[in-house]
Amino acid sequence: MATDTPMPDLGPVARGIVLLAGNVGDDRLTAPTPCPEYRVRNLLGHLLGLSTAFRDAARKDLGPTTGTDPGTFLPDVDDDGAWRVRLPERLGELADAWRDPAAWEGMTQAGGFTFPAVEAGRVALNELTIHGWDLARATGQPYAPDPAALASSLAVLAPSAHNRPAGSPFGAAVDVPADSPLLVRVIALSGRDPEWSP
Repeated sequence: MATDTPMPDLGPVARGIVLLAGNVGDDRLTAPTPCPEYRVRNLLGHLLGLSTAFRDAARKDLGPTTGTDPGTFLPDVDDDGAWRVRLPERLGELADAWRDPAAWEGMTQAGGFTFPAVEAGRVALNELTIHGWDLARATGQPYAPDPAALASSLAVLAPSAHNRPAGSPFGAAVDVPADSPLLVRVIALSGRDPEWSP
């Protein structure tokens, strides 16, 4: 993909997650999420970790934050509530980092994988979009992500929807009507049941 193609802005989805997280009370931290292995606190920890990793991937600041497979540990947040400050900071830094045209150029690393930066940026946006839905569903909040982010997620998820290898972060696509709203189709393509509730 040519780097002069307009690249998506991660800011709207990142800001949406900040608002969702700000409404999560301590009593909801142990609630289940659409990710079977995650409680809300683990999902928040994952969002914090991926925001840091993909921020550094955009900056080409490669090291432990970009070289660690997130599937090798269960993410979490500290009980002192520091995540309430750190998560908005990291999400803002993530969005800012990918606004730099240089972030989309060359190769980079995230999650222990080395791949073209242009793909990494779209993966980061997809991660935010899908996990924003996870957080909203787990905490009973409405979710209406940026349509451009949904269109980007559709492009990321559709090619592998029915042919995902073992160990893929997404399960097999869930069948939904072809005329379903875009958000429903994207969530289904991620392997989640769009009707999931706690």
